[in-house]
Amino acid sequence: MTDNDLRPTLRIGLTGGIASGKSTVADIFGELGVPIIDTDIIAREVVRQGEPALDEIRERFGNSVIDSSGDLDRGALRNIIFAKDGARKDLETILHPRIGDEVRRQAEVAGGPYQLVVVPLLVGSELTQFVDRILVVDCDEETQIQRLIARDAASTEDAQKILSAQANRESRLAIADDVIRNEYGLDKIRKRVKALDEAYRRLAHEPYRRGRPPENS
Repeated sequence: MTDNDLRPTLRIGLTGGIASGKSTVADIFGELGVPIIDTDIIAREVVRQGEPALDEIRERFGNSVIDSSGDLDRGALRNIIFAKDGARKDLETILHPRIGDEVRRQAEVAGGPYQLVVVPLLVGSELTQFVDRILVVDCDEETQIQRLIARDAASTEDAQKILSAQANRESRLAIADDVIRNEYGLDKIRKRVKALDEAYRRLAHEPYRRGRPPENS
C-alpha cells in the first residue's frame, strides 16, 4: 500500500452566485480531466418521477407544483419559495440530505487527480466540511443581474429577488480559499483555471491541504 492509497482525495468546492459563471469554470476543469460532481444535476435527479423526494414536495407544497406530465413544475415551486416564509427551509429539509448522500456516493467512485464539487449554495451548507478548499467564481451583482435578464428573460425586479434570496457576495468571498473573477473574458478564465489546476494537482499529493494557498494562485 502506498501513501497515495492512504491519502483522501482532494476535493474542491466550487461555488458562486447565480449567473456568475460556475458552469463555464466547471466545464473548463472538466476539459482538464477533473471529475465534476454537480449538485444542480443531483438536485434534478432526486426529484424525478418515482423518487420519494417528489412525493414529499407534493405533500408539502400541493399539486400545483406538479405539471401535467407528473414532473416537478420548477417555476411554480420557485414562485412559492419566493412568496412564502419558511418554504425554502422546508424544501431544503427535503432535498439537502439526499443531495449530500449522493455527493458522497459519487465522490467515493469518481477518482481523479482531485475532484470538483459544484455547490451553488455552499455558504452555510454542511458540504463545507466535506471539501478541502473552496473556490468562488465572483462577479459584481450588476453583472449577475444583466446576465440573468439576458439568459432567463427575467425582469430586473425578478433578477434582484433571486439574488437577494441567496447568500450575498461578501459571504461567499468570506469562505473562499481561491477566487476566479469572471468579468474579464474567457481567455483569462482559462488561464486562471489552468494555474489552479496545476496547483491543486500538486496540493493533492500533500498530507495537509485545507486552507493552504496554492502556488501561482
